[in-house]
Amino acid sequence: MDPHLLRTFVTVVRRRSFSAAAEELGYTQSAVSQQIAALEADLGLALLSRRPVEPTDAGRRLLEHAEPLLLRHSAARADVLRSAATPAHRLTLALSPLALTPEVALRLAAARSEQPRLRLSLRSAAREQVAVQVASGEAELGLADGIAAPNDPLRMPDVGPLSARAVAERELVVVLPPGHPLMGRTGLRLADLADAVWLRTPLCPLERLRELAGDGFRPGLSYQGDNVQAVLHLVAAGHGLTLLPAGAGRGVPLLAPRVVHRVELLHATALSGPAAPLAATLSRIEGEVRH
Repeated sequence: MDPHLLRTFVTVVRRRSFSAAAEELGYTQSAVSQQIAALEADLGLALLSRRPVEPTDAGRRLLEHAEPLLLRHSAARADVLRSAATPAHRLTLALSPLALTPEVALRLAAARSEQPRLRLSLRSAAREQVAVQVASGEAELGLADGIAAPNDPLRMPDVGPLSARAVAERELVVVLPPGHPLMGRTGLRLADLADAVWLRTPLCPLERLRELAGDGFRPGLSYQGDNVQAVLHLVAAGHGLTLLPAGAGRGVPLLAPRVVHRVELLHATALSGPAAPLAATLSRIEGEVRH
């Protein structure tokens, strides 16, 4: 299947309009209709209903494959271009909200000292988007964080051939409101808090807690931002508990299950130019894993 036709199909589904997709892609509406017709002729199946514009059952099945295929196509193109590019001194580092730990900030300072010509831009993104941006070439390097067992790699989306190196691991703490009866404990078990109300936040997904400790973890207020200070204020006001890496907020250490806050450096399989020494400075020598 032609990736250009797939991209048009995905855009039409996302915008729910042939005319809106045409405007976004820079085509005429007639050209978009012809491309969808060509894709349907290639497969011998109707992929879209027209009024309203929405995918058929076959279209929904194709959509499941189309978006990962297009992402891998972009990743392959970016990888080839990276390998042929002339080394520059401008780099973009994509990082998820809790990836910029004190250790990482110090290593960035060391890297800039070692490469005084380096012009580094930091770009915040959701954890999955960090991988997408590195694979597509939007960022040369990425820092992603998440909850994992000690020395285990993070679960990352399959966006293409990326290497991941361990950067930091910190213990997790349960953040409680002031005056909470458990505040004086020396440690807490996650399973003992399953009946509590928890914030719904991307910084600590409830789905991950349920994977670790079973059912429960009643959802409280939903906050879809990534501002750690805002999360701390919400916990303090009684909207729910949360987990954060030690140092990001005051709390009681999590004793069980044995999991940590892990930060990984993501990059293309082959590094060149200033990205290579920057990656070496940011990461440990040991701990390289493959996604």
